[in-house]
Amino acid sequence: MAERVTVIGGGLAGCEAAWQLARHGVDVDLHEMRPVRGTEAHTGDQLAELVCSNSFRNATLETAVGLLKEEMRRLGSLVMRIADATRVPAGACLAVDRIDFAAGVTHAVEALPQVRVVRGEVTEIPAGLTILASGPLTSPALSQALQNALGTRHLYFYDAIAPIVTTESIDMGVAWKASRYDKGGEDYVNCPLDRAQYHAFVEAVVAAEKVPTRDFERCIYFEGCMPIEEMARRGRDTLAFGPMRPVGLVDPRTGSRPHACLQLRQDDAEGRLFNMVGFQTKMTYPEQRRVFRMIPGLGNAEFVRLGSLHRNTFVDSPSLLLPSLQVIGRKRLLLAGQIVGVEGYVESAATGLLAGLNAARLLAGEAPLVPPRTTALGSLLAYVTQRGKKTFQPMNANYGLFPPLPRPLRGRDKKLAMAERALGDLERWATGVQVAMETPSRQSVA
Repeated sequence: MAERVTVIGGGLAGCEAAWQLARHGVDVDLHEMRPVRGTEAHTGDQLAELVCSNSFRNATLETAVGLLKEEMRRLGSLVMRIADATRVPAGACLAVDRIDFAAGVTHAVEALPQVRVVRGEVTEIPAGLTILASGPLTSPALSQALQNALGTRHLYFYDAIAPIVTTESIDMGVAWKASRYDKGGEDYVNCPLDRAQYHAFVEAVVAAEKVPTRDFERCIYFEGCMPIEEMARRGRDTLAFGPMRPVGLVDPRTGSRPHACLQLRQDDAEGRLFNMVGFQTKMTYPEQRRVFRMIPGLGNAEFVRLGSLHRNTFVDSPSLLLPSLQVIGRKRLLLAGQIVGVEGYVESAATGLLAGLNAARLLAGEAPLVPPRTTALGSLLAYVTQRGKKTFQPMNANYGLFPPLPRPLRGRDKKLAMAERALGDLERWATGVQVAMETPSRQSVA
């Protein structure tokens, strides 16, 4: 009887890994503890539930995360296929209807004859070929088992969730629809604040009651998910230069740029829900309702989800992992997803994709894969697994991780040249290692 691969975790990374294994004819046991055991952030039992933003971030090749999406499409990614199919308006970003997205991934995975979805908590690391993709909300028991297996302590940080409001509760007599610099059409709802309104709002955010941090927890925030109150404490104008920056926005009622502006992004296909972009918070629920309703246009806001904060777990990957995502000294155990120290939906799914491909190759007696350093995935893996780091913190895909170009370029030209090089190198690499490639998307490098 052929060996079955165990995949622990039914998030984006785990589902992507199971999909890649099934594509290569490998039988998989995909373990997801929900709904038998819940988490601090999930609300349902669907696979690949998005608990934070509904955005997969920028979709153009001018950003490394946009390039990473294209690399994943060409490598046959399930997550990108479903994300593209459930897309909602978001300007230059790829955002999805979170319910349709999770349902699409769940249906696709459960329909695979090679995959058996097992509901229930895993508390020990299996001895066989295993991909651990349990995510940032790994249960305490499994976290302890992983700690025992790796012989090292986990690092951890806190991730914050932004609130969602109903569209009908937004006062469009005050707010207006537009994207920054009119790029992407009228995909965002904008709530303007003048100087006095902004300063009053910041003071309220700083003074608001917060959910207390437990004594045994250290408060380490990842910069990409910084709660607004933490930003506000850095200085009164920090929010105006951060998530509330008004650059590229002109209030049609005044003909001028507001002092600050909250943007809301569509969260569902029907346009009934909008989330508050960049407004992760640790304020208590009553304080969130009070403070956020100070924002012009949200005076009568109806919140269908309020912000929250949860613990994210990740390991010290540079000291533990090979670039193939295999654990050093235990090469039949692979890690994938946010637990390896990548940050973001796309990055997490991409590591699941590679872990799935490599588990299939290990089962077939073949050498594991490592994508070219010049690709978005390869550069991210190089950062995560580079030995000798004294301090390690999670990272998004970004062009700063890429090797330099042979010719000096700047700005947009430099980024597009890096994208062109990456996709060319990916194609040649895939041909050399006999990885099947999908037809390129309509997006061009030019």
